[in-house]
Amino acid sequence: MSPDRFPGWPHWLPIAAQRPRMSPDWWPWVASRDSLTARLRIASPRPFSVRLLAQGVTRPHLDEAQALGLPHRTHVWHREVLLRLGDASWVAARSVAPLEGLSGARLCTLGERSLGSWLFRQPNLERGPIEAIRAPAMTGLGAWRGDAGPWGRRSLLRVGRTRILVQEFFLAAMAADLSLPSR
Repeated sequence: MSPDRFPGWPHWLPIAAQRPRMSPDWWPWVASRDSLTARLRIASPRPFSVRLLAQGVTRPHLDEAQALGLPHRTHVWHREVLLRLGDASWVAARSVAPLEGLSGARLCTLGERSLGSWLFRQPNLERGPIEAIRAPAMTGLGAWRGDAGPWGRRSLLRVGRTRILVQEFFLAAMAADLSLPSR
């Protein structure tokens, strides 16, 4: 089954396919392979914080199961957060990981720390290809409702046996604060 056959499915595309639609100002944010947490901290003098919205075991969305190579009915660990600068939420993120391979990863103990602050300290971190989507396609973020920005991105990250699908949606407040264009 292809997402193109179902209009309600998110339409994630390889980052290179989205580049012609994307402003050069957005490209470094959406296409960067380094830590988004580190980039956000540099972008604003306001204090960085993480607001945990939801975490636990659930079933993945169909596109998430497909990206992870899992049966749709399987259970996964998920985490939804807002990455904030001062009082403004700049990024809404949803991470999903298969339950097998999670032992020892300590993801459940992150609390109000960013996943990136843990991931990018791991010496054996591998990042898969980045896919992008034109927002608002944040249907995967069940615990959050707010102003979507123009882009979202996702990629599969691996640390040893742990695989984590990280989805990050750039919000309107970030675009406004950084004077980024609408696309």
